Amino acid sequence: MHIEIGIISPEKLAYAGVAATALLGAHTMGLLKSPTAWLRTALAAFFFSLLMQAWHLPVGPSELHLVGAMPVYLLFGFIPTLFGFGLGLLVQALVFEPQDLTHLAINFLSLAVPLLTVHHTLGKKMQGISVANVLKLDAVYYAGVTLMVGFWLSISNDAAPVADWALFAASYVSLVAIEPLLTIALVALVGHLRGSRWLAACIDEGLLRRAAPAALSAAA
Repeated sequence: MHIEIGIISPEKLAYAGVAATALLGAHTMGLLKSPTAWLRTALAAFFFSLLMQAWHLPVGPSELHLVGAMPVYLLFGFIPTLFGFGLGLLVQALVFEPQDLTHLAINFLSLAVPLLTVHHTLGKKMQGISVANVLKLDAVYYAGVTLMVGFWLSISNDAAPVADWALFAASYVSLVAIEPLLTIALVALVGHLRGSRWLAACIDEGLLRRAAPAALSAAA
C-alpha cells in the first residue's frame, strides 16, 4: 500500500498531512486517558512493523505488504491500532526507508480510513468472533485499502493509474487470503489463555470477552 515517491504533488501531500493529523487528533483523548492503551499501541506498532518487514513486494507504483491489520485490531483494539499504524510507519521510515517520510501521511491514511470504516460498521456491532466474522472484517478492510490506493493513483501523475491500480488489486488477492488464517490462529490462542493477568493488560478487553475457545466456529 506504499505509494511510489514522486508521483503525488507536494500540495496534495500537504492536504493528506492535514487530514492525517486531524484524524489522530480526534482520537488523542481516547489514547491519553488509558495507560493500558499506551502499552497496546506500542505492541500494535511492533507487530504491525514486524509483519510489514516480513514480506513486501513492489507492484507497479505501489507495494504489497503483509499488514496484519485485523489481527492487530482484534488483539489490541481500535485506538491502539490506529496510533500503532502511525507509529509503526514512522519508525519504519526512520530506520529502513527515510524517503518514505515524504509519503507518511498518505500511507497512514491508506490504512487508517479502512480501519475507521471497519470499526464503525462491523467491529462495534460484532457480538462474537467467528470465522465468518473474521472473513467479513478482512474483506471490508482490504477492499478499503485497495480503494485508497486507487484514490491516490487517481490524483497522482501516474501515466496509467487504472491499469496500475488493477495490477495492485489483482496482486493483493492472494496476500489477503493468508491473513484470516493468522487472525483465526491468534484469536484462538488468546481464547485459550484467558485469565492471565499479563494478557489482560496487553489485549483489548472486548476481545477477551468474546474470545472463548469455542468462539471461532464456522457460523457467523
